[in-house]
Amino acid sequence: MQPDAVKVLAVDDVAENLAALEALLKRDGLELLKARSGMEALELLLVHDVALALLDVQMPGMDGFELAELMRGTERTRRVPIIFLTAVATDERRRFRGYETGAVDYLLKPVDPQIVRNKVDIFVELFRQRLELARQRDEHAAALARLTAHGDNSPLALVELDAEQRIISWSKSAERLFGFRTAEIAGFDAGEVGWLHDDEADSFSTLMEEVIAGALPRTIRTLRFHTAEGLPLVCECYCSALRDPEGRLFSINLQILDVTDRQRAEETQKLLIGELNHRVKNTLASVQAIASQTLRHSAGPSEFASTFMGRIHSLASAHSLLSGATWQGASLKGLIEGQLSIGSIDAERFEAAGPDIDLQPEPALHLALVLHELVTNAHKYGALSVPEGRVRLEWRVAKGRLTLDWAESGGPAVAPPRRKGFGTALIERSLRADGGHAEPRYGSEGMGWTLTLPYLASPKGAKDHPPAASVEKNRQAPERIKADRTCKRLLLVEDETLIAFELTAILEDAGMEVKGTAASVGEALKIIAHADLDGALVDGNLQGEPADEIARALTGRSIPFLFVSGYGSDHLPADFRHIPVVDKPFDREQLLGAIARLFRGDRCSA
Repeated sequence: MQPDAVKVLAVDDVAENLAALEALLKRDGLELLKARSGMEALELLLVHDVALALLDVQMPGMDGFELAELMRGTERTRRVPIIFLTAVATDERRRFRGYETGAVDYLLKPVDPQIVRNKVDIFVELFRQRLELARQRDEHAAALARLTAHGDNSPLALVELDAEQRIISWSKSAERLFGFRTAEIAGFDAGEVGWLHDDEADSFSTLMEEVIAGALPRTIRTLRFHTAEGLPLVCECYCSALRDPEGRLFSINLQILDVTDRQRAEETQKLLIGELNHRVKNTLASVQAIASQTLRHSAGPSEFASTFMGRIHSLASAHSLLSGATWQGASLKGLIEGQLSIGSIDAERFEAAGPDIDLQPEPALHLALVLHELVTNAHKYGALSVPEGRVRLEWRVAKGRLTLDWAESGGPAVAPPRRKGFGTALIERSLRADGGHAEPRYGSEGMGWTLTLPYLASPKGAKDHPPAASVEKNRQAPERIKADRTCKRLLLVEDETLIAFELTAILEDAGMEVKGTAASVGEALKIIAHADLDGALVDGNLQGEPADEIARALTGRSIPFLFVSGYGSDHLPADFRHIPVVDKPFDREQLLGAIARLFRGDRCSA
């Protein structure tokens, strides 16, 4: 694109002189404006921007000096360079008057053509440079306006420091984020105005020194700051050194992003993922235990299939209730309706009465299995095994305890069994895991149960989570327990009743003795304090409580142990990273191999 032609004004009352100048100055990129009088020249100057004015001195009406004075009196033409061209004999006074009116030169006719061309070329080039400077000025002003708008509206706080680490620029976005006004903070050392967290002052100063020295031309750091109100903020700080072509430092540019909420969200997400992992693995381990124990107590495949599916459906129904309430709790009536919906009990032969209450997640899951076992036993041996049998379930809440009364009528007489079956043991241990108990009643009218457990209303907020930790996982090949170690006496710490059943069965089948089963931290500490133990299997979390105290108590008595947990390694006690972990759901051989390695080299005590 060709640049616009630069215009030069020539003023002379003699047409031949104007024609001669036009011929002399004709070239690409230059346009000569011609005027025959001062008034005509002023009219042209109102319309055109000119790089130079060539004025004849002697003209009728308004001479060249008068025209020059008028040009200097008007803002539009004040800075137009003037060269006088005159054929009139002159003296120093006339020359002085020419310069006094603002002329840059005073040439006598006849002029030297080369001199005129050279002088005109100089002023044309100066005019072009002036236009280019004006264009660059406008571009820089626009860029500065865009940068200012970005700094004012950006979520990034823009801050500049000089080589002395003094604040020289503080954007509107920095004012919004930190609350300090520019007038309050500009010119001060960054570490002296209460902006930086106390623990960050030295590290921030060291970082700036490295940036200033050129060791870190640009870097990203996570730093802690304070607002004007003293609130802490965690921020990502993008640091850049701005230097001239010779490498001299202009300033240090900081672009600061508040990541406080993001960091909290990441921590919450980590806890939620750990909790989800724990729940999924516990559920899988529960299913594993249900399958194993059901198979152990079933007469054949057909009995196993119906019993196993019934227990799984009961557990799934309870999980659906809890998921619908985002694991905040489950309605007791909903648990009972779940038994009706899966067809485990005939609604015409069942009566339920009690207040509408919500249970916390763990007791809800345990009670769902208890209700299923009660119904199953009633179908097999109790009132529901005959057409005229009936069942009534009543519950009440008093003094912080929930009491349920299960009463069967119209069925065969029942007597205390010689040995407890899996269903009875499941009922008793499930309630004990929640701090309750179950009392059976045997009579001529049928079976009855009084079930009692502590009652806490379903929480409105999320459960507390255990602190993050990490441990080493022992995944070596399975190793069988040798005969000289099968008398090991173990403590089993597990709050899931079904998993506790499965673990007990595996240990006893391997020839070991379970000296105690604990479903809470308090129970475990009591057993550790008084029982003779050779080792322990410890769940990583017991009804929301971390197992740190249990691990410390075992270590204090020099009792070896391992974790059997659904939590990931970073959610187990941080001070016990050396303890092996068996993941839930566990494999029998994997568990026994981990125990064998735990006691390797030991001899069974007498």
